[in-house]
Amino acid sequence: MKIKVNLKDLIHKYKEGAEGPRPVSKSGVVKAIICSLAFAFLYYYFVLPPINIFASEFYLALTIITVATTTFVNIFCRRGFRKSFRLSKFAFKFLVGIWAIYFVMVIVSAPIFHAKSYSRVLELQEGVFKDDVAEVDFDKIPVVDRDTAVKLGSRKMGEMGDLVSQYSIDPAYSQVTVNGKPIRNTPLVYSGLIKWLQNKSSGIPYYISVDMADQDVMMMKLPQPIKYSFSDKFQRNIRRLIRFKYPTAIIDEINFEVDDNNHPYWVASTLKPTVGLIGAFDSNSVIVVDAVSGETNRYQVGQVPDWVDRVYSANLVMRQLNWNGRMKRGFFNQFIGQKGVTQPTDGYNYLSIDNDIYMYTGITSVLQDESNIGFALINMRTKEAKFYPLSSADEYSAMGSAEGAVQEKGYTATFPILINLYNRPTYFLSLKDNAGLIKTFAFIDAQNYQTVRTGQTVKEALKAFNESYVATDHEPVETEKRNIIIEEIVPVTVEGNTNYFIKARGENTIYIAGITKSNRLPFLKAGDKITIEGESIGDGIQFNISAIED
Repeated sequence: MKIKVNLKDLIHKYKEGAEGPRPVSKSGVVKAIICSLAFAFLYYYFVLPPINIFASEFYLALTIITVATTTFVNIFCRRGFRKSFRLSKFAFKFLVGIWAIYFVMVIVSAPIFHAKSYSRVLELQEGVFKDDVAEVDFDKIPVVDRDTAVKLGSRKMGEMGDLVSQYSIDPAYSQVTVNGKPIRNTPLVYSGLIKWLQNKSSGIPYYISVDMADQDVMMMKLPQPIKYSFSDKFQRNIRRLIRFKYPTAIIDEINFEVDDNNHPYWVASTLKPTVGLIGAFDSNSVIVVDAVSGETNRYQVGQVPDWVDRVYSANLVMRQLNWNGRMKRGFFNQFIGQKGVTQPTDGYNYLSIDNDIYMYTGITSVLQDESNIGFALINMRTKEAKFYPLSSADEYSAMGSAEGAVQEKGYTATFPILINLYNRPTYFLSLKDNAGLIKTFAFIDAQNYQTVRTGQTVKEALKAFNESYVATDHEPVETEKRNIIIEEIVPVTVEGNTNYFIKARGENTIYIAGITKSNRLPFLKAGDKITIEGESIGDGIQFNISAIED
């Protein structure tokens, strides 16, 4: 007896299962729904993606949740191969569709179609250095960089025996300006889950404040302890608190700040696209969270409280500076011709001006010729941006020059800041040993990085810089003529260069001239009347002589 086997029927039965298709049970549907919702909630709770069609994290979250939901439905509701395949195929088409929408928005908003709009997201206005940047106050000049602040903070924390076993230090050390002085503040954090359970009721009672000018480190006692932070768990975690209250917000950066009454806050910058559909993200608001109570307020850019220092992040500003320099004359010009194409240098630092924080970075050509064509200062609260055209050595050349001045000691230079020294742009930096401790300081002429002087203190370095500067052949920025009567003249030799220090009758100004400025200098004496030309610096305290009329 022959048995006929229909191959198509056999394959069909295999696909549907040995017993054929089974009806979907209500319990299977319930299980699939519960598991899918639970997974979606847990993903959102821990990953915290924004529910915003302009954020790539939103599409990634949709992808992961869709895949998980399809898997749960197939496990609990489908046993046949064909129906599982159809569901998976539908899910795949859905994901292809949503990612297609996202990539269309990206392409439509690409710089190739909107180059000039990208370049105008941050616009540089040309400024006058000596008018916009006040002469440096040496009581407020920052000598501590972030790495040194971290070491100083750790050392201070080690002195607090009752705290060190329960708390650690947040590594952020955000720079702010307090009464015109540069300060780096950072809160303490719980040392793990067990320490949080033990101390959550009392909160975080201190934050560390590092004075970047005099290197003082203080454990600042808060009037009320911090109850919401990065190290807090569950609903007290600052990221989770912000996300649950503002589910659509695209968060850029969250900084720790204190107001004028020493009350702690978290300041979160939010972003929105400004070009095309999804291009050129820029800060549009800040979310200010009371670190004690968890109360939140959202302020539009331009309406933030005066004590808030950071509305724009450094990475955002650097990206916008790059757009501004590269695409002002169109997208293809940055690759072909490169006429007028510039870019920021690879580093930046901060200056405290009045009560605001400014980001400083050099502006160089795309040819990378180790020189700057100028530099930019950007207010991190208002994004007011100024460009100062000045041919100078780039920051890394200045750092190398400073390290070369003490090469026998093997010190490492910090990234410099640009200061107004006697109305001249001058690099200032610290030099550290292998242990990361500051050992010496350096002043470097921004236009001639070979003019560098160091000292174990800021005053020693400044004195050496002043004494050597007048011996070089620098052209003053602005000159004036004066007629003076010599009351006293003293020759001083510094590193083989002779400078003459002159006191004029009836004046407190010190006149300084290098021996190369005039052959008459060795023969001048008290009572001689001379006509000089030069540059007044330091509000009339010093006058550098560039020429003496015969």
